[in-house]
Amino acid sequence: MATADDNLSVVIGAGGTGGHIYPGLAVADALRRAVPHAVISFIGTERGLETRLIPDAGYRLHTVDMIPFDSSLGARRYLLPADLLRSGRQAQRVIEEQGAHVVVGMGGYPSAPAVLGARMARRPVLVHESNAVPGRANRFAATLTPHLALAFDRTREHLPARTALRAETVGMPLVSDVAGLDRGGRAALRGEARRWFGVPESTRLVLFNGGSLGAARLTEAALQLASRWRGRPDVQLVIKTGPGALEQVRARLATEGGDRVATAVGYLDRMDLAYAAADVMVCRAGSATVAELSSVGVPAVLVPYPHAPHDHQTHNARVLSDAGAGLLLPDGEATGDRLAGLIEPLFADPARLAAMSTAAAPGTHALAADLMAAWALRLAGRAPANPFSFQAVERNHA
Repeated sequence: MATADDNLSVVIGAGGTGGHIYPGLAVADALRRAVPHAVISFIGTERGLETRLIPDAGYRLHTVDMIPFDSSLGARRYLLPADLLRSGRQAQRVIEEQGAHVVVGMGGYPSAPAVLGARMARRPVLVHESNAVPGRANRFAATLTPHLALAFDRTREHLPARTALRAETVGMPLVSDVAGLDRGGRAALRGEARRWFGVPESTRLVLFNGGSLGAARLTEAALQLASRWRGRPDVQLVIKTGPGALEQVRARLATEGGDRVATAVGYLDRMDLAYAAADVMVCRAGSATVAELSSVGVPAVLVPYPHAPHDHQTHNARVLSDAGAGLLLPDGEATGDRLAGLIEPLFADPARLAAMSTAAAPGTHALAADLMAAWALRLAGRAPANPFSFQAVERNHA
C-alpha cells in the first residue's frame, strides 16, 4: 500500500448551491489536513455558486456542460441522457488529466458527470447523500458505485433495500468553524458573537437565514415581523437577504420603522458567530442547515422550500421537529403574524427554549468531513495521517 506522503490526487464533484459546495469544501480541507501535498480539484458547472466559492477557497474548478435534473425543463428533459453522457466524457478527461486516485461526488446535478466520468475512467467513487430523501443525481450515482455515505440515517427509508444495506451514515461534512462549534463552544463564543452583531445579552436575537441566495418568502415574513415588533426593546432581528435584495430590504425597514429592531445583511461571513449569537433561527431546511442546527443546538423555525424535489426539505426539517428541537412551518403560512405566534411563547418560556437547544442529537456531523476523507483515502489506497478517522470508517465497514 502507498503511504499518505505519496502524491495524491482527488477530484470532487460539487456545485449548484452552497448545500453541496460547502460540504465538498469541508471534505477537501479534511483531505488536505490528512495529506498536505494532495492535489485536490473540483468538477462543477458555470451556472452555480461553485464558480465563486471554490476558487475563493483556493481550489481549482473544472467546469463541464450539464443541465439540471429538473422536471421543469419540459421537452429538453429528453436530452438529459445525451447531456449527461457528454458531460461525463468531459469529466473523464479531467479525471484522467488530474491523475485522480479517487473521485468524491457530493450530490446535486453538477456531481453526476464527475461520478459517471470516474466510472468511465475506472476510478473508485465515493458518493455523499446530504438530504433525508435522495436527489435524482444521487439516485443515479448510487447505481455506479458501492460506496454511498449518508448525512442522515433516515435516508435509508427512501433507498432501495440493497442500496440501503451498503450505505454508511457518516453525517454532514461541516466547514471547520462550525464543526468546531459544539454546544459548549457555542456558549463560550456567545459574548464575542453578541458584540459582533451589536446585540446586548438581555436582548433576544432572531436570525433569518434563507440559504446561499436568501429566500424571498422568509425575507417578507421578517419585514412583517420587524414592523410588528418595532416598538419592542427586548428583541433584535438579523435578516440575511442575499446580495440581490439587500438595498430594497434596507429601504423597507427604514420606511416601515423596522430598522429600530432589525438589521439586513447580504451575507453572513461568520456562521459560527451567527449560531453562537442567535436565540432562534428562522430558516429553510436545507440539509447542511439542519445538520448545523443539530450539531450546535440552536432552536429553529424551519420553513421548507415547497418546490424542492421529492419535498426533501420537509423530510430534512422533521429531523429536528420530530426531536423537539425545531418547529415546522409550511411555506404558505410563513407570515410575520404566524412567526410571532410561534416565537413569542418561546421567549416567554426560557425552559422550553433551553430544552429545544439540547433536544437534537448532534450525531457525527462535526466528524463527518474527516470520516469522508478517511474513506476516500482508503479507496485511493492511502493510509490517512489521522488514524482515528481511518479507524472510525474501518469500524463502520467491519
